[in-house]
Amino acid sequence: MQRIQQVAVIGSGVMGSGIAAHLANIGIPTLLLDIVPRELTDEEKKKGLTLEDKLVRNRLANNSIQALFKQKPAPLSRKQNAKLITAGNLEDNAAELSNCDWIIEVVVENLDVKKQVFTLIEKHRKPGSIVSSNTSGISVEAMKEGRSEEFQAKFLGTHFFNPPRYLKLLEVIPTSKTAPEVVEFMKEFGEDVLGKGVVLAKDTPNFIANRIGTYGLLVTVREMLESNLSVGEIDSLTGTLLGRPKSATFRTLDVVGLDTFIHVANNVYEKVEGEEKEVFSIPMFMHKMRENGWLGSKSGQGFFKKEGKEILALNPETLQYEARKKFVSPGLALAKQEKGTRRKLKALVNSNDPAGHLIWKLLAPVLSYSAQLSSEIADDIKAIDDAMKWGFGWDLGPFETWDALGVEKTVQRLLEDGYQVPEWVHELLAKGYQSFYVDGEEGKFFYHNGEMKLVEGNKKQISIAELKKQGKLIKKNSGASLLDMGDGVALLEFHSPNNAIGLDIIQMINFAVEEVEKNYKGLVIGNEGKNFCVGANLAMILMEAQDDNYFEVEFVVKQFQQAMMKIKYSKRPVVAAPFGMTLGGGTEICLPAAKIQASYETYMGLVEVGVGLIPGGGGNKELYINRLNSVPEGIKVDLQDIANSVFETVAMAKVSTSGHEGAENGFLEKGDSVSVNKDHLLYDAKQSVLSLDASGYQPPLRKKIPVVGETGYATLLLGAQNMRLSGYISDHDLEIAKELAYVIAGGKVPFGTEVDEQYLLDIERAAFLRLVSKQKSQQRMQHMLVKGKPLRN
Repeated sequence: MQRIQQVAVIGSGVMGSGIAAHLANIGIPTLLLDIVPRELTDEEKKKGLTLEDKLVRNRLANNSIQALFKQKPAPLSRKQNAKLITAGNLEDNAAELSNCDWIIEVVVENLDVKKQVFTLIEKHRKPGSIVSSNTSGISVEAMKEGRSEEFQAKFLGTHFFNPPRYLKLLEVIPTSKTAPEVVEFMKEFGEDVLGKGVVLAKDTPNFIANRIGTYGLLVTVREMLESNLSVGEIDSLTGTLLGRPKSATFRTLDVVGLDTFIHVANNVYEKVEGEEKEVFSIPMFMHKMRENGWLGSKSGQGFFKKEGKEILALNPETLQYEARKKFVSPGLALAKQEKGTRRKLKALVNSNDPAGHLIWKLLAPVLSYSAQLSSEIADDIKAIDDAMKWGFGWDLGPFETWDALGVEKTVQRLLEDGYQVPEWVHELLAKGYQSFYVDGEEGKFFYHNGEMKLVEGNKKQISIAELKKQGKLIKKNSGASLLDMGDGVALLEFHSPNNAIGLDIIQMINFAVEEVEKNYKGLVIGNEGKNFCVGANLAMILMEAQDDNYFEVEFVVKQFQQAMMKIKYSKRPVVAAPFGMTLGGGTEICLPAAKIQASYETYMGLVEVGVGLIPGGGGNKELYINRLNSVPEGIKVDLQDIANSVFETVAMAKVSTSGHEGAENGFLEKGDSVSVNKDHLLYDAKQSVLSLDASGYQPPLRKKIPVVGETGYATLLLGAQNMRLSGYISDHDLEIAKELAYVIAGGKVPFGTEVDEQYLLDIERAAFLRLVSKQKSQQRMQHMLVKGKPLRN
């Protein structure tokens, strides 16, 4: 049985070190190797080092590991993961490849160099180990030539997308000699362990995502030049309106790096002919940009350049930077009012409007190109759609876009405009199908080889939409729904605007816990929104406060506190499944749960001070209890140290940068877990409920909590007062700090007094209400609602 317990990454550049970091994040010890430097640096000469010193010989890999701590976004999910990466070089450490179960080559994109590396690998690898290349476009088939049969059976392409921690796509490219079981293993390992969305790609130039993505970007550049439009105008059209990332076209190119983009485009240019070759030729102004060193973010300027607070856009004709422009048209404004990418696209493309005409000119060639290439680059259309969604961040893949616009109508328009439509698309319409995808009783189907093929569902991927289609809804209100997940487990889904917590969600929490205690084994709190929950309904709180309805505010806060206690002391296990932004009230919902099953990318924090408040749903108490519980048995508890750390976490609105870091910040406890694959989060949470139930789950015993009291309050406040005197915080920041310190200290009681939870909730609620009533807090709330960022007043 194939197992991967240790990995070697050969090539420590940005991509190689990023892959090593991702492997370390999921707990796999990784050997990072690079070539031996042939010259000393000035710094090494000053230290008296020679070319034979280990520090010099491992310099490239060591420097790459150190660079991981400085890169943004952070490649490491927590800094300590770097300890799992061992630096080495290809001369001294080659023999250690025999300890590795998977060896990944990530060296320069040159076939001869890669073949030399594979010769070295074959000399040292152990039989059965998997070898792969992270090439972004060189033929994997050509790389295997000259290797033994056993090597070839275990060899394939594994193309990660940069940055490896964050981008979901992993293209797996088998050769004609790769053993089928190796392909299947890498697909499963990629999904379950690496947390990736895996697509099988054919060994063609740039594989799937880069082939279509690069084509689409170059089509857009050419259309900009032909239409005499600006960089800013194109980016204002080709971002979220099309269901693409906010970085749109040219900001994306700045992030990728113009040198990298040109290399990827040239890779196709050198291997194709005719019209396709013409599209992949790089416009002259982009070559000039590269000569000037205007490569994008890494060089400080590219298509955009920041001067002071203003961001300027490059004029491709003059190569001068100018003020950014936005595309303006009536059709654009109307399309933006539509809900969802499909409706926006359809409204825009079907409008007789300059923006609609332009969008069609950008989409049409990509739709035609994808259809023509479909069988050449992938096994089916679903692989292409998934690759573009996971690798380039598109909401809709090319064939899903066809469906959104209407296949028959799109075919007619493509033909009228002189684009090619392959025979298999005409065949689809001739068979009576109106779309590439259809929903059926058994699930979702896609068109493949003349018929509709069922999309094979991953048992670890639970779809809330599918649960609703199957009639699994138990109860629903405006803010939340309770559903039956099967196997005796219920699911509480939030679906209010931004998943903000209001009375509707609180009411559904109460109903859910009561229903589950009577009829289910346990409850999962999770959803499929953009973020798990970014806190309470701030607009409602501000509106009531401005109307002096403090009774109403207190009622809502008290209801929220009681609902959190209901979660904590539920007779059945409640498992919270946070992901993305899990802030303020979102974190407060998770803390009292029997277990947190967090996504790998979960950003947890009690951030209420940013809007002039403190946590009001029991978050202070639960974080304090978490820290108390984290002290090992037999070790004397330092109450003041715990109070200090909780105060600092809340007062500074610390947010974890990953699920793993959530544990370091005290939001996750010892028994909590992290799901690397976000698609498996609800499944993993459900399994956690079943496991807790099978082990005879009992709710926690109600215990009194020791607090630091008056003397501890004075200690907490001292630091805040010093910060005020030093000018680091404002008078109102100090007011907030006083209220927070009072709550965490447990009020005016002697040090070490044991108090009950309700007492702590009462003083927390009172402090929350005092802050809500203050004008400066209301100003902060309003600023956050209007501007989307904190106000310092």
